[in-house]
Amino acid sequence: MKFPALAASLLMLAPLAGAQPVDLARSQLTFTMKQMNVPVSGSFRKFSANVDFNPQKPEAGRADIVIDTASIALPTREAEAEARKKDWFNTAQFPQARFTSTAMKALGGNRYQVNGRLTLKGVTRDVTAPFTARAENGVILVEGSLPISRLAFRIGEGSWSDTGTVADDVQLSFRMALKGQ
Repeated sequence: MKFPALAASLLMLAPLAGAQPVDLARSQLTFTMKQMNVPVSGSFRKFSANVDFNPQKPEAGRADIVIDTASIALPTREAEAEARKKDWFNTAQFPQARFTSTAMKALGGNRYQVNGRLTLKGVTRDVTAPFTARAENGVILVEGSLPISRLAFRIGEGSWSDTGTVADDVQLSFRMALKGQ
């Protein structure tokens, strides 16, 4: 069976949007990890995003993304049930993960960077994620990714901390559709 090593973190990355409301139906938080060297993808079905992002003034941007960790989606129901358990996301005790931005800046060529604090399973770490922003079909699409260490957030404890079974590296990806552009 496949287990989510740390998708939750992803979540927090939705932080990059615009001063307009976030279209959650066109937005997503996904992750990819490796179990026994085989890529496993997942996502979070439920999250909220409060984002203020103007490509002309990225330094004034803000983002606060809250993810419902129990909404994790994995290839099987069995894997989803395992991911909610204490050794993984412990959704009973930690029902939410959160990303709060601390700074944003332009990198040039529609590329930006967001710094912030990611809290997952009671552990808070400083993170940095590059992202792009482009206008498309009446929205600003903000897309980026962030590599994280699942073990740094205590995701996969006990026998699951063996990185020979589930790799420590997790790639969190986000896509936010900002309305009103």
